[in-house]
Amino acid sequence: MKRSLVSRSAGIAVSLVLVATGAALAADRLPGQGAGPDADWGTGSPVFAFGGPGRSGGDAAERAYRDLLDHGPDAKILTAAHRGQWRDAPENSLPAFRAAFDRGAELVETDIQLTKDGVPVLMHDTTVDRTTDGVGAVADLTLAQIEQLRLKEGLGGAQAAVTDERVPTLEEAMKLARNQGLINLDKGWSSREAVWDVLTRTGTVRNGLFKSDAPVAEVQSFRATHPDAVYMHMITDANIGDVDGFGDDQPVAYEVNFDSTQDAVARRPFLDTLARHSRVWSNTMWNGLSDHMTDEASLTDPLRGWEALVRGFHTSVFQTDDVEKVESWLRTGEGDPLPHGAVRVQAEEFLPGEGTGYHDNDTVNAGGLGMRPGEGVDISDADGNVRVSWMRGGEWLTYDVDVARTGTYTLAARASSPYSPAGTYTVSFDGGAQSARVAVRNTTSHNKEVLQPSGVEQRLTAGHHVLRISLPADTYQNWNLDYLQLSPVRP
Repeated sequence: MKRSLVSRSAGIAVSLVLVATGAALAADRLPGQGAGPDADWGTGSPVFAFGGPGRSGGDAAERAYRDLLDHGPDAKILTAAHRGQWRDAPENSLPAFRAAFDRGAELVETDIQLTKDGVPVLMHDTTVDRTTDGVGAVADLTLAQIEQLRLKEGLGGAQAAVTDERVPTLEEAMKLARNQGLINLDKGWSSREAVWDVLTRTGTVRNGLFKSDAPVAEVQSFRATHPDAVYMHMITDANIGDVDGFGDDQPVAYEVNFDSTQDAVARRPFLDTLARHSRVWSNTMWNGLSDHMTDEASLTDPLRGWEALVRGFHTSVFQTDDVEKVESWLRTGEGDPLPHGAVRVQAEEFLPGEGTGYHDNDTVNAGGLGMRPGEGVDISDADGNVRVSWMRGGEWLTYDVDVARTGTYTLAARASSPYSPAGTYTVSFDGGAQSARVAVRNTTSHNKEVLQPSGVEQRLTAGHHVLRISLPADTYQNWNLDYLQLSPVRP
């Protein structure tokens, strides 16, 4: 069962942006699009739905560097892991970087702060509070003090578990990346000389991608005295004139940010010009960066996100929170495909009727997304992900489920929560007994869902069934549900 675009109304207009902005291109060739999923790039070469196979090189970092410099119509579309693969390891940690490169990312985005003694370390916030077991501003702590801290799981937060991983220095990160890929040096412009010193000392000048939206004269002064520096410029409508300011000495890429497709930087003639000499970098982590064309929208339908950006906006680098999904989409053209024989039930597609199809503790939709007027279930939109939110004890939802084949199915729930514990649920089928309680895992964010196995297995005959998910009233509940998935485990 595919995700329903009709029910997922938030952001659907984005699918029409190709026509609305005049971005539809000739079907035989699209910038950044390869010959299609059936193309043959040569013996032993991978096949890509979007983008080319990439350049050759001695190691992964050399290939990524050569690909970054390629602005041709069949250039490889590159993936940048936002704060590393934080779904597998703490954000901005060395294991998160290794995991990102292992999963196909050519670049890892990281954030740089200077310690009290002037050492560049990897930290998004100006304080260590969110992502470590410590407190205080990075600028007030020495490297020795920073090294005593331990990072929290994922994106951190007050209730995220503490790990054994520590805060890396930039030097450690660059040594790791030297043969594996490139590093996007976010928040590093103000400390660019200290960063440059690290790059030169570690022999990783080609691996580090400087970025800023600083005045062109300031940028060009730095580039003139650091001629091997790799540089990307950030633009919005506020500084769109910077592109002309660079003249013939254009940056290798532009990070183009727009909260509306009506912005000047999102218009096709401007992007046509930009793509002739530079990579177009798009951020798809949340709504305001590429006008609702997000990772989550792409999982529902790539034409609401990744594919729309490639076809209509010349995107050739994606910064994402879903490296594996982007890499899969580049190969297959599919966003979040169902496993063979599986059934997916969207949380917002519950049966109607308070007391018969569902029970919610109040009569108001606190989620604010008016998809089902008159019903009190809390439906919200989180960066393109339509889900049931404000899950509370005593509530329940029922769903129609149709399975094609008789067999035993295992249940998983795509859910999110920044809390520990986040909550528990039980499931039942066709009015039968409830399952054992299933704990919902802390995903370290309200807006970052993870498909979580339940351990529940159910024998189902081919045909129609009714599934109920119930939230025990005696347990703390504060989580969000995207969908339930039943996958066959045996006939």
